[in-house]
Amino acid sequence: MHSIRERTAIALVIMLDVAFYGTAERPVSTIEIAERSSLARRGLEPILQGLARAGLLKGVRGPHGGYRLALPAREILLSDICRIALHDGAHAADRRQGALFNTVIRPFLDQMDGLLAHEYSKLTLQDFVRQAEMRGLTRPAAGTSAFHI
Repeated sequence: MHSIRERTAIALVIMLDVAFYGTAERPVSTIEIAERSSLARRGLEPILQGLARAGLLKGVRGPHGGYRLALPAREILLSDICRIALHDGAHAADRRQGALFNTVIRPFLDQMDGLLAHEYSKLTLQDFVRQAEMRGLTRPAAGTSAFHI
């Protein structure tokens, strides 16, 4: 089980990978995301499914299936992605008990989540794509494979 912070980071990595390497003709597979991010495929799948259920990704079935963005990257706020990661991981946090956690730590974490959500709402997925390009990463040309296994 990933912590909420890890789930948020993984969700951001997934969405950026799909936005950066996917094309209209070619979805990005779970295997590709796992290889490029050095994350376990089985750990990505529940988060991918949550992002798809939330309407941020579209699953494409078949031998050349995978995921593509359900909306243009310029319309997806980082806060949308983080909210899905936090919501899908909420059941793990609800199991924590104890007076100190519930009285001190939970309110602090809630406050920090509010501050982060405010900052995340200022950026779109397209802003992250631009940062990747500015830092020298190359996107695949339309109609070409971005990844070779």
